[in-house]
Amino acid sequence: MTVADAIIHINGWPGSGKLTIARELASLLGARLLDNHTIINPAEALFDRRDPLYRPLRKGLRAVIFDHVAQMKPGVLILTDAISDDAFDSALFEEYRALAAQRGALLVSVVLNCSPEKNAERLVAAGRAERHKLTDPAVLASLRAAHHLLRPAGVPLIELDVSELEPADAAAILMERCREALESSLEPAGPRQ
Repeated sequence: MTVADAIIHINGWPGSGKLTIARELASLLGARLLDNHTIINPAEALFDRRDPLYRPLRKGLRAVIFDHVAQMKPGVLILTDAISDDAFDSALFEEYRALAAQRGALLVSVVLNCSPEKNAERLVAAGRAERHKLTDPAVLASLRAAHHLLRPAGVPLIELDVSELEPADAAAILMERCREALESSLEPAGPRQ
């Protein structure tokens, strides 16, 4: 990929394979990777999600990290998250859009689709609990029933069903689709400050 500064945001349900695929994609692109658990795990380690101190710490950590990311040298950055189309999560995505604008970077949104059955199977994979990741299939089913993954307007959107794909294969497909999306984008999200 020849794009000098880009942010690839990978969105998917917990257990859909975001981090595994993002690692493969980062390797293919020579990109930096910042997954959502790297940002939120300090808050998870200290507070239960229902604790009133949890959300402010999580928001503060995210703000500090994004402030530093905005100052990084140009390059491709991959971010992962599980963002629904509700008002709270839509506002959260606007932080990614603002980050891209601060960097003068092109922003691409990737949505990983995964069948409910395969998603539930992956959710209980070894190693997820140690990273404070969701492992309860009932909670996942509830999330999937109550919400839809965000498909933001105004940025290139790539959707990929990863139900039957190996991570390396998914990453190879995403590399090509991201390259096409980034090359067809005429202007970055905003001037670099």
